[in-house]
Amino acid sequence: MADGPSIAILGAGVVGMTVAKLLQDENRKFNITIIADSFKENTTSAVAAGIFRPGTSFSGPTVDITKKWINNSWYYWQDILKSSEAPQAGLMSFSSYIFSKEHYTVTRNHLIEDLVPIYRAVDKNELRICGEGWKYGSYFSTIKIGCERYLPWVERQFLEKGGKIMTSTVESFTSLPGKYDLVFNCTGLGAKLLCNDYNLVPIRGQVIKVKAPWLKTAIYGDYDTYIIPGFDGIATLGGVRQYDSYNMKICKYDSAAILERCCEMLPALKKAEIVAHKVGLRPHRIPVRVEPETVNGLKVVHCYGHGGYGVTCAPGTAIDAVRIGLDLLKTNVKTKL
Repeated sequence: MADGPSIAILGAGVVGMTVAKLLQDENRKFNITIIADSFKENTTSAVAAGIFRPGTSFSGPTVDITKKWINNSWYYWQDILKSSEAPQAGLMSFSSYIFSKEHYTVTRNHLIEDLVPIYRAVDKNELRICGEGWKYGSYFSTIKIGCERYLPWVERQFLEKGGKIMTSTVESFTSLPGKYDLVFNCTGLGAKLLCNDYNLVPIRGQVIKVKAPWLKTAIYGDYDTYIIPGFDGIATLGGVRQYDSYNMKICKYDSAAILERCCEMLPALKKAEIVAHKVGLRPHRIPVRVEPETVNGLKVVHCYGHGGYGVTCAPGTAIDAVRIGLDLLKTNVKTKL
């Protein structure tokens, strides 16, 4: 057992697992336990398509912090992408088109246009890739983070380095199964009850996983329509954004609408075999919460509320959360009212 401070990480989605990885990279003597009720394929992170494309509404407490989170996330993912571990970790690079029949602004993204290697307007020929009627479009290079591979990859390394995992539902910070010097709250939507945070709202998402090994480029259209390639020839078709919906059941009407929109953009999908329908609740909060708090004498660092951009921006926020946590271990933090 490590003889350093005892640290608990609540939540085993992409945010919690990335915090765990960064902590172990920082100091192997930390005695770290991940506590969660869902792991790997059962997390919201595993439902996500995982393309690096933060929505323009993604927001930290300031513009500068938001940009720092996004940039640091990009470099974190790039470091893994460039390593020999990339396939096992679920990282791949690809290109993407985004088209709109109505709004030019939909095709622009000020958060990544100066970050990704290529982000340009499409030409007239490219506008016809997905049929007629498209007025505006952009092409950009980006990456895919497949959490169905990334989460097991991090968990495997975490356990090999002496980390511990516990399956439990934490209902309050005072009922943790053990004593800890520091706790990271990466519970996503679970923080709504854990922290009585009424600013945290679910945005329901539903996707269809299909076999499309021929698909090599991601495509976005109007009305939250997207077609994103993945590993093992499995593509993700989406989607919906239903504000304040807790419905975890598959909705046949959403499925029909997703298929209709995606097949209109890419008719070859009509022949694609459907592998699965998935639902996830995105933990939406403005701003994303990354800050310290003392709860009944317990040092806590919150890192939640990423909405639909947790896979994209987990590393940048986790880097800040770990920095805050390390400072807390050295000092005392005033109780936040």
